[in-house]
Amino acid sequence: MSLPGREVILGIGGGIAAYKACDLLRRLQDDGYLVTVVPTPAALNFVGSATWEALSGRPVYTQVWENISTVPHVTLAKNADFIIIAPATADLIARITHGRADDLLTNVVLSSEAPKILVPAMHPAMWKNPATIANVETLRSRGFHIIEPDTGRLTGSDSGQGRFPETARILERFHEIVGRKADLLGKRILISAGGTREVIDPVRFIGNRSSGKQGFAIAAAAVARGATVHLVAANSSLPDIAGVSVERVESTQEMGEALERKFPDSDILIMSAAVADARPVTSSKEKIKKDNLHEITLVSNPDLLAGLAGKKSPSQRIVGFAAETGDLIANAQSKLLAKGLDLVYVNDVSGGAIFGSEETSGTLIAKDGSSVNFVGVSKDTLANALLDHLLLQIG
Repeated sequence: MSLPGREVILGIGGGIAAYKACDLLRRLQDDGYLVTVVPTPAALNFVGSATWEALSGRPVYTQVWENISTVPHVTLAKNADFIIIAPATADLIARITHGRADDLLTNVVLSSEAPKILVPAMHPAMWKNPATIANVETLRSRGFHIIEPDTGRLTGSDSGQGRFPETARILERFHEIVGRKADLLGKRILISAGGTREVIDPVRFIGNRSSGKQGFAIAAAAVARGATVHLVAANSSLPDIAGVSVERVESTQEMGEALERKFPDSDILIMSAAVADARPVTSSKEKIKKDNLHEITLVSNPDLLAGLAGKKSPSQRIVGFAAETGDLIANAQSKLLAKGLDLVYVNDVSGGAIFGSEETSGTLIAKDGSSVNFVGVSKDTLANALLDHLLLQIG
């Protein structure tokens, strides 16, 4: 797993425009980003930590010497997918240009390899000062992205270029820089992952080798693209994903109940879980002694995917997964048609391949008959490719 969600560091410089960054924070969250606010000490003169913590839902620190055990500047820098500094004052730009690291924000900037976007806001005379011009050009040459300030009324009666840009313009430019818009914003996606287990006795069960990695990768990719995601995870040891609602289950019955409850309010269902086909007719509350373990009578489990597909509304989309060892394509196409799926991903699991692996190989087949092959790609890569093709189906 490499994509727990789109983590953004929102740096706040010590200027009056700091209050406008509150709206930027909210809009970033609306687009599915997970935001940690790192103000400079001077910025707290304009907007306090309590405000940033209330809006972001995360702790706010300004100094390297706070919460030392977590090594905050390294941790934040490592986890950040993007860094936006808004407003970026003349002083802050100068300190970053010269590699200063005298507060938490400048330490994070110096420690991070993530794309960095600066949104300057200052008095027009400061913006036009040769020192600021030279600093901005230096940062551009180092790969920093600079969103030029607007022209207009500033504090007092002054007017000119230096005004904090409108949030919509910042976000538009930000989306251009990061290369992917929140194309699943507003979509509610229900995902199953892992493998269900059916209890024989307190120490034995009928199960399968699914780790849940593919379902978790899809959930992470979906929330990173703005979706509201509910993940029903069966017997997976993978950690929860920030921004994703995770519901842990064990048996097929428990998974079925969870999916039935959430499916009516979902736009998309992605069934990547490996569901046990059968369960014991009875299970023992006591461990069955080896000498008495002669046979287990099984009964078929309900077909969760078929049951949900039968309740599908015209606006809903369903993606299935097929783990096969025989005629992969024919079996997958049969499953797609029989269950009314929009997409199905089929892979060859002969010899235990795919399960627990970081990579996958298989074929994604759409209901219109089109298909695309994947060979040795990461499960994160497949997750985003699957979502891309799903968007084509939605139209």
